[in-house]
Amino acid sequence: MNNRDRKNKRYQRYIATGDISIVDAMRMIDDNQGQIIVVVDDDQCLRGCVSDGDIRRSIISDGRLDKPIEDIMNKSPKYIHGGGNVTKVDWDAYEEIHLLPVVDDEKRVIDVLKKKHSGEKKGRGQEVTLKDVPVVIMAGGEGTRLYPFTKILPKPLIPIGDIPIVERIVESYVKYGIDDFILSVNYKKNMIHSYFDELCPKYRVEYVEENKPLGTAGSLKLIKRKFSNPIFVTNCDILIEADYADIYRHHKETESAITIVSALKNICVPYGVIYSEEGGIISSMEEKPCLSYLINTGMYVINPDCIDDIPEDEVFHMPSLVDKLMKKGLKVSMYPISEDSFLDMGEFAEMGRMEEKLGIVKKDI
Repeated sequence: MNNRDRKNKRYQRYIATGDISIVDAMRMIDDNQGQIIVVVDDDQCLRGCVSDGDIRRSIISDGRLDKPIEDIMNKSPKYIHGGGNVTKVDWDAYEEIHLLPVVDDEKRVIDVLKKKHSGEKKGRGQEVTLKDVPVVIMAGGEGTRLYPFTKILPKPLIPIGDIPIVERIVESYVKYGIDDFILSVNYKKNMIHSYFDELCPKYRVEYVEENKPLGTAGSLKLIKRKFSNPIFVTNCDILIEADYADIYRHHKETESAITIVSALKNICVPYGVIYSEEGGIISSMEEKPCLSYLINTGMYVINPDCIDDIPEDEVFHMPSLVDKLMKKGLKVSMYPISEDSFLDMGEFAEMGRMEEKLGIVKKDI
């Protein structure tokens, strides 16, 4: 493969035509890690661009995943002219832009330049402090799906690399200035206490202890202090790669009682699917179709008064609380993220994906 072919292969992963769906665009952004897709016509002429933010706003607006991206694209994108030899860009002149298409005199896209970050660079949301926002981590479950690991360790202390999952979760919030954490514990709770005691973190860790399992919402009722701000609530086996400040802003701006962080989930059927009519007559067939859904990740922003709707000393799960609030006429909203931004270690196969995503182990090729 010559240099030109390698370059074409590299920048083509950022380019799509406007007829692809939002679902396909989310997959592309996951794959190229560029946060933007450059939209071209059949002659490779620049038509627009679509960012992950454009996609998120569209899903929030109407919930459609099959909409073509030409309906939501920015039709006046930034770009630069070049003869195929452009290698340096004054990125300071393009704040908040991660990709720049390079076009020729006929506005055909001939390259795509990606901003390179030196070291760890804060995202836009990390410049906003969430210091006064508490985080409740549901860390009391037995983690039966991870047996026999959880025969020895509680699920929150199972390491991803050399760092327990609960510490990784905490650190993802600390980046936004949060220093107030409440852990709901039960199974092997003394080990969790001991771990954080020896860690001596700069943030505060408080515990509420279940005497019996209370579900994914029930232990919120055990928290005695009153909150003045909406709080984050999260399961102890997930990592969310998103702008937490933007999630919190969205919750407050929509005046929601609860905001559920939802992730795209693609399920591919590994067989040909048959569609039939009356009498068993086949009307059509579809080879290995993919179904796409927005799923509940287990991360929420909750208004303090929602806790009043949780019953005392009963097993009560978050979906039941959501259903109860919706029946009362309160607003429950979602904040969509891509499939690759949701990392779950609830099962062994997903633990491997989490380690690959975090760069702890190399992905098999």
